[in-house]
Amino acid sequence: MAISREKKEELVEELGEKLSRSKALIMADYRGLSTAELRALRNKLRDTETGFHVVKNSLMKLAMEEVGLPWEDSLFDGPTAIGFCYDEAPAAAKVMVDFGAEQKELLVRGGLLGNELLSAAQVSDLASLPSAEVLIAQVVARMAGPLVGLVNVLSAPMRDLAYVLQARRAQLEEAEA
Repeated sequence: MAISREKKEELVEELGEKLSRSKALIMADYRGLSTAELRALRNKLRDTETGFHVVKNSLMKLAMEEVGLPWEDSLFDGPTAIGFCYDEAPAAAKVMVDFGAEQKELLVRGGLLGNELLSAAQVSDLASLPSAEVLIAQVVARMAGPLVGLVNVLSAPMRDLAYVLQARRAQLEEAEA
């Protein structure tokens, strides 16, 4: 069934909106996956605030050109499903890479992070990154480490003085007794 020109223009506009909101895209070949498997993948991706859509390549190309994103033919060779990452790209990449490892039919072809094209290997690397919260915690811990050391060094003389005074008090109490 042919899609009317108006419907295609509407779809390109919707894709353009999704592309504008997305922080990253992950492209995959989904041939061989059952409807139930696709639904399971969509549900897992929904938890990472990622939309997963099967898109006609010609319409996707028009939408990407419309919003000024780079196009790579190898990422859109044959039937293509696209993960539109609206939150953390590493979390979505991890779900898709892990699902591809479980279900050999899902082949991650690559992706787009910002305006930068990613190979399949780079998407796998992205999947291995920790979440933004974990990265922030690691940075804060590294920044706090030297500060904690400085506080300990600066408080040592006062602490030592308190120990000396306490020992002297105990000594005087023993002498009185």
